[in-house]
Amino acid sequence: MKTIFLAFAGVLAFAPLAQAHDYTVGSIHIVHPWARATPKGASVGGGYMTITNNGTEPDRLIGGSSEVAGRFEIHEMTMDNGVMKMRPLKDGLEIKPGQTVKLEPGGYHIMMFDLKKPMADKDHVNGTLEFAKAGNVNIYYAVVPIGATPHGEGGGMNHDNMGRMDHDKMAPMNGMSH
Repeated sequence: MKTIFLAFAGVLAFAPLAQAHDYTVGSIHIVHPWARATPKGASVGGGYMTITNNGTEPDRLIGGSSEVAGRFEIHEMTMDNGVMKMRPLKDGLEIKPGQTVKLEPGGYHIMMFDLKKPMADKDHVNGTLEFAKAGNVNIYYAVVPIGATPHGEGGGMNHDNMGRMDHDKMAPMNGMSH
């Protein structure tokens, strides 16, 4: 009996890790928004998630906000001839009918600037996403350790394949200029 109890307790201990938090607004379905913890003094953080458009018309992620950030932008990171470039998507990110778009390190992502406090591992950071048609939805980002991805998800950069970053296209971090 004690063995069964311990096994059940072990399953319960890991249940929160297996549960993804998700949100629906209109035809838009958002799965597991997350962010990486930031070091003390960092002024920039990133947000990631998966967005699916279950509707029959395109929609667009056009903005948002976060309780910890003074400024919120939707960005795209690309490689161009071995140079990593990051740029804001001024018109937002289109999600076509039936399409699933992953916001992940090294691709589309949310940039949170002018952080008011560090994002700490195991925190939940409140935010809002704004869609052109579906409207606003309140979410929270589950914060994972620096350099980690939740549940072993893919994505991310490693220093072996980064190439050279185009710092002229990037916003300053931690008060440094390019």
